[in-house]
Amino acid sequence: MLIGILQTGETPEVLRGRSGDYPDMFETMLSGYGFTFRTWRALDNQLPASVNEADGWLITGSRHGAYEDLPFIKPLERFIRAAYDAHVPMVGVCFGHQIIAQAMGGKVEKYHGGWSVGPQEYDFDGKKMIVNAWHQDQVTEKPASATRIATSDFCENAAFLYDNRTFTVQPHPEMTDDYVQALMETRGKGVVPDALISQAAARLGTPLDSGSLADQIAAFFKLPRPKS
Repeated sequence: MLIGILQTGETPEVLRGRSGDYPDMFETMLSGYGFTFRTWRALDNQLPASVNEADGWLITGSRHGAYEDLPFIKPLERFIRAAYDAHVPMVGVCFGHQIIAQAMGGKVEKYHGGWSVGPQEYDFDGKKMIVNAWHQDQVTEKPASATRIATSDFCENAAFLYDNRTFTVQPHPEMTDDYVQALMETRGKGVVPDALISQAAARLGTPLDSGSLADQIAAFFKLPRPKS
């Protein structure tokens, strides 16, 4: 099964040598499930000619806001809706979660409550899961076609399921503690409040459920579904 990765952001250049870029992180996360991968740099307006060029799609995180007036946003939203209409499975993570919600009629905003950084606890339909987070933007209005399947005290709309076609999550199952620590030392400086960085650093080392979430993502991609 070919998974097309739609890259919408880049890891900090200073970290790329040891952690790779976002597509590398997702390929590592989904290794062992029998997938192959190809990346399109959506952030450079490079999108597939057809939603059928891959068997499933994964939209990465980004430092950009889904609400920003950037050249790649509207074409990506059209691609998202086309994939949904064609029943081609799509997964979105962080920015991917947000841009899919926006494309499907939801609303994304810079959250008034500030940042969520490091290991966070989420309620996935009654199952508690701890996954790393790194975001300030949130989906503040759920699309009508989405079912909320995870929430937290900080993030009401933490994961959505759109029938069996699209699965999106706000936290980052692809991010290790080491990577989050490095983010705090680079991209977080002067952006995320120092007190929040300290609190997040103290939680690093908490056992994560990222593997379980990766299992869910892989299983979602492999679900039987009709073709349009």
